Amino acid sequence: MYKSLSEMTLEELWELFPIILSEHKSCWGHWYEEEKQNIMSLLHDEILRISHIGSTAINSIMAKPIIDILVEIPKNVSMADIKKKLADSGYICMWEGENRKSFNKGYTDKGFAEKVFHLHLRYYGDNDELYFRDYMNDHPALAKEYEKLKISLRKKYEHNRDAYTQAKTAFISKYTQSAKIKYVNRYEAPPCLPWKETT
Repeated sequence: MYKSLSEMTLEELWELFPIILSEHKSCWGHWYEEEKQNIMSLLHDEILRISHIGSTAINSIMAKPIIDILVEIPKNVSMADIKKKLADSGYICMWEGENRKSFNKGYTDKGFAEKVFHLHLRYYGDNDELYFRDYMNDHPALAKEYEKLKISLRKKYEHNRDAYTQAKTAFISKYTQSAKIKYVNRYEAPPCLPWKETT
């Protein structure tokens, strides 16, 4: 019997969308650039910074073939207004809190589309992922350790995305803190343009 995504249980969704790790692909950067332009044309000057984050933004390591995008907006902009614009453009809101919202695009009732995106909507300055990304790219040996961890967890949690994510938390937190010490407020200063990209 056919079910839409909204009718599926969490377990059914995890079965349809398992944890998949792929060798690093140069096309991921191109996919980000294309989607960045789409988001910029949609949100214009409501964006202070847009960034490619997650493992597809870390050089040379395996990753889920999902492009994670961090969009930082001014604190005086309504997240509800941004949510509506993103929904109208094909993004689905998967989770929301008072100061954070997460969206995806590329999930179908047949499984993953060719291009899949996760968009993380935050207020400006809520950007720990930028520090972790930079630290991994600056320390390739640590990035390979992260890759090994992901590979081991993928085997254990192929159909449990929450457990897979939670099991990476200690590693990510440890090196995010190291990055914030090393880079000393790299991403805290207000951008000098209506938006600033960090790749």
